Amino acid sequence: MENISCTTISATGIIFPHVRSLETGVQPLPRRPSGHGRSQHPRSPPIVRPVALLAEFGRRLAAVRREQGLSVAELAARAGVSLRYLRLAESGAANLSLLKLAALANALRLPLATLCDLPLASAPELRIALLGVRGSGKSTVGRALARRLEVPFHELDELIEQRAGISLADVFTIHGEGLYRDLQRETLEEWLAQNGSGVLATGGSVVNDPLAYDRLRGTCRTVWLQASAEEHWRRVVGQGDRRPMESRPRAMLELRGLLAERAPRYALADLALDTEGESPETLAARIATWALAEGLKASY
Repeated sequence: MENISCTTISATGIIFPHVRSLETGVQPLPRRPSGHGRSQHPRSPPIVRPVALLAEFGRRLAAVRREQGLSVAELAARAGVSLRYLRLAESGAANLSLLKLAALANALRLPLATLCDLPLASAPELRIALLGVRGSGKSTVGRALARRLEVPFHELDELIEQRAGISLADVFTIHGEGLYRDLQRETLEEWLAQNGSGVLATGGSVVNDPLAYDRLRGTCRTVWLQASAEEHWRRVVGQGDRRPMESRPRAMLELRGLLAERAPRYALADLALDTEGESPETLAARIATWALAEGLKASY
C-alpha cells in the first residue's frame, strides 16, 4: 500500500497532520496540554483500522457522488483519475494519496476536510465467530480473515485448553462434558471482554450449548462454513488424521447424521457460506466484504 500524506480528522473535528503509512497505523500528533494543574498525559487517540477506514471513505465518496447526480465516469473525468481507480476507491480497496484526495474533493466542489471527515473513533467493530463441524475450514479461513481485517485470531478450544491446563480429550475423559461446557462459557466471556474486534473459530458443538450459542450470536457476527459430509471427510483425512474412521465402519453415516442434527442451529447464523470448491482466501474476502458492509450499516 502507498503512503498517504494527508490530514487525520479526529472524532472531535480537530485536524492532525501525519505522514505515516496506513499499514502501520495513523498516530496523530499529541496536543500540547494547556493550563495549570492539568494532566501532562495526552489523551490516547482512537485506534485506526485501515481496512475499515478505507471502506468508510469509499462509502462516503460514493454517497456524495450519487447525491450530486454524477456517474462514476463523470466523476473520474472531472478528477482526472481512471474509472478503475475510482471504482477501487469507492469499494474501499484504494489507499488514496493526498493529490488524489484533493482532486476528488475539487471535482465534487467540497473542502478536502469535509470529504475526509471520517468517524475514526466509531469505526465498526469486527468481531466474527466461525461455526461448523470439524473439517469446515474454520482455522484456515479464520486466519486468512483475521489477516485481511487486521484483527486477532483465536481458536476457542485452544483457549479452553489453556484455561484448563489439560487437553480437551482429558477434560472430557476425566471431568466430563459438564465441565467442558462451563469452561467454554467462561472462556468465551473472557475472549469477549478482551477482544472488541477479532475472529474466533468455535468448537463444532458450541451450537449444542444454548447459553454459549445465544451469547455468541448476541455479541458476534456469526458465519456458518458449510460443506457436504463427503467434503468434511476428505479434508480431515487430507490433513493426515485417520481417527474418524478407526474402528468405526459407520463413521460416514454418523457424520451425515451429525450434520443433519446440527444444521437447524447452524442455520441461525448471520451468514452461511458454501465452502466447497472455494479457497480460504476467497472465502475470507467474501466474509470481510459482508462484515464491513454490515458494520457500516449498523453505524448509521
